[in-house]
Amino acid sequence: MKKILLALLIALLCLTAVMCFTACKSDDNDKDDLKGSEGLSYLCIDTSYIVTGIGTCTDTEIVIPAKYNNLPVTSIGSSAFRGCTGLTSVTIPNSITLIGREAFFGCSGLTSITIPNSVTSIGYEAFYGCTGLTSVTIPNSVTSIGNGAFYGCTGLTSVTIGNGVTYIYDGAFYGCTGLTSVTIPNSVTSIGDGAFYGCTGLTSITIPNNVTSIGKHAFEDCDRLTSVTFENTDGWYITHDLIDTGETVDVTNQSTNARNLKRIYHYYYWERNG
Repeated sequence: MKKILLALLIALLCLTAVMCFTACKSDDNDKDDLKGSEGLSYLCIDTSYIVTGIGTCTDTEIVIPAKYNNLPVTSIGSSAFRGCTGLTSVTIPNSITLIGREAFFGCSGLTSITIPNSVTSIGYEAFYGCTGLTSVTIPNSVTSIGNGAFYGCTGLTSVTIGNGVTYIYDGAFYGCTGLTSVTIPNSVTSIGDGAFYGCTGLTSITIPNNVTSIGKHAFEDCDRLTSVTFENTDGWYITHDLIDTGETVDVTNQSTNARNLKRIYHYYYWERNG
């Protein structure tokens, strides 16, 4: 009887070991199914992961997984891929909500990036100096474009800004000399200092109805800019310090607007009452 019980116990232990091995193997396969680039560095905070760097990854076409160790990957950390000049494309999953400051700073070889609808914020100088980028679509989920986010992206020719953006921060597209087309959505209420400074390829732009503030030097040195249309022409004035009531400015003439913004009154804040 004892021998029979011992045999049953051994059989049960063997079965348990097989089941555990199978479960572990299944977990590994699940990770493989994520198809993220191998070798990336991560940091776990609470119940999610941040991509913190290139790590040991040698891929030029990076794929960031939606999950790592069965937890969601929710942000690309500060300076995560800074200076990775060999990087040519990045695939960002729908789990990402934040692209951190300087995340792709100086990635001059980067030619392709798709920002998913899950992203709500593009950080300070996130794509600074990414001279290989030719076009960018900012989805409706994004509410702010950080200071210098696309500073010096000289290869950028067109930008589509989603209708969730309310603030284009200072220097967001500073020095994007190749930029010929940009549509500012009606959701935008403020355009920061130097936001489009030195975008010499721009020839026309429309300031949508809800914009009430344009910062100093926002369109300075946009040499080819010949037409600026204000959808709302009422109540505009210029001021040096945002304290005094300033001087009323007529914004009904498109060519005069262009001249004033890029040259005559480029060092003023432009504000609208109401």
